Amino acid sequence: MANTTSFKVTEPAAATIPETDFEVRSLDAMCVNESQKKHPWWHNLKYSLVGIFFGITFVKAEIISWYRIQEMFRLESFHMYGVIGTAVAVGVLSVLLIKKWQIKTIYGEPITFSPKTFSKGQIFGGLLFGFGWAMTGACPGPLFAQVGTGATVILVTILSAIAGTWVYGYFRDKLPH
Repeated sequence: MANTTSFKVTEPAAATIPETDFEVRSLDAMCVNESQKKHPWWHNLKYSLVGIFFGITFVKAEIISWYRIQEMFRLESFHMYGVIGTAVAVGVLSVLLIKKWQIKTIYGEPITFSPKTFSKGQIFGGLLFGFGWAMTGACPGPLFAQVGTGATVILVTILSAIAGTWVYGYFRDKLPH
C-alpha cells in the first residue's frame, strides 16, 4: 500500500502515531486480507469441521499434552520443538509460494503481505505469552481441545485469556504500539 498518510508529532513525549494506511487500518481490523464477499451463516460451518479435525490431530499428536509442554520448557524432549519447527517451515514455504506465484484466495481475491514495524512491546508480549504458556501448560490455540479431552481445569485458563483480552482492549489506546 502507498504511504498516503503521515502525521507530525509536536509533543516530545507523545506516543508513536502510525504512518501508513496499513498500520492505521490494522489497529481496528480483524484481518487485513478479509474477504469482501458475503456468505450465508451456514457457509462458516466448514471452519468448525476443520477446527474439530485440527483439535483431534492435536490430541493424537500429544501437542496439547501438559506433560509434553513441560518437557519442552525443561529442554527434556525434542517433540514440541520438532512440531513448532515444522509449522514454521511450512509457514515460510507457504508464504514464499504465495508470493512467487501470486496465489489468490478461493474466491479469487489477491493475498497481500504488508511490512511490519518492530515494537519493544512485541518482546514484552512474547515473554508474557511464554510465561503464561509455561505456567498453564496451554497455548491459546488448543484450549478448547484440552477441554474436549476432559481437562476442565483449562476453563480457568480460557477465562484468564478472555480477561486478559478485555484488559488489553480497555488499555489499548494508552499502550505504545
